[in-house]
Amino acid sequence: MRPADLAREHGLSTQAVRNYERDGFLPPAERTPNGYRIYTEPHAAALRAYLALVAAYGHATGGRIMTAVHADRLDEALTAVDQGHAQLLRDRETLTAVRRAVDHLTAEPADPREPAEHRPRIPGPLSIGDLAHRLALTPATLRTWEAAGILTPPRDRITGHRRYSPDDVRDAELAHLLRRGGYPLPHIATVLEQVRTAGGTDSLADTLDAWHHRLTTRGRAMLTAATRLDAYLALRPGGLA
Repeated sequence: MRPADLAREHGLSTQAVRNYERDGFLPPAERTPNGYRIYTEPHAAALRAYLALVAAYGHATGGRIMTAVHADRLDEALTAVDQGHAQLLRDRETLTAVRRAVDHLTAEPADPREPAEHRPRIPGPLSIGDLAHRLALTPATLRTWEAAGILTPPRDRITGHRRYSPDDVRDAELAHLLRRGGYPLPHIATVLEQVRTAGGTDSLADTLDAWHHRLTTRGRAMLTAATRLDAYLALRPGGLA
């Protein structure tokens, strides 16, 4: 196959296919005596896998997975996949916690039949360093969120240090979720104020419903990516070894 043949399937330019090979997202192509690239079915499968990974995990992680595969570091590639699933699970748990918080604030009782072990547990109180570590952020980011009105942690009366209660941790988890979705700080501050006051719940519900849809879409994309990555691995020398 020629670069154009691979590009046509996905609506790409031939230069994009060449760039993906250059960057290690596709295996190296053989060349004809006059220098033209020759692509085969494994190259087509690699491109399908890479594009599916990008849709599921983003360009950076998708590229990291493919370059690890081509460097015979399969464990590293699979670890990146696992980390993506772990983040998706955490995002789902955060949404569940926020929905329950809104239910509580609006005096809607939780279902008493649900086992306690199925209810999300949010830790606290935490220091700013502990919370930053939990979210994989910097303390400076948390201070910026505080300045924007997103977080309102109380201070220890003796030390003056911030102490994040379980409610503050919940707010930080939601803020982190919304930031990854591209929402600006003023919008996030409004959402968090709605959570705290239970005012404007229709707007909050719309925001959470949109995020639920995004998480479902991401989960489906991860399934597709896993299928296409597995198909590509099976075509590589040694299969899954």
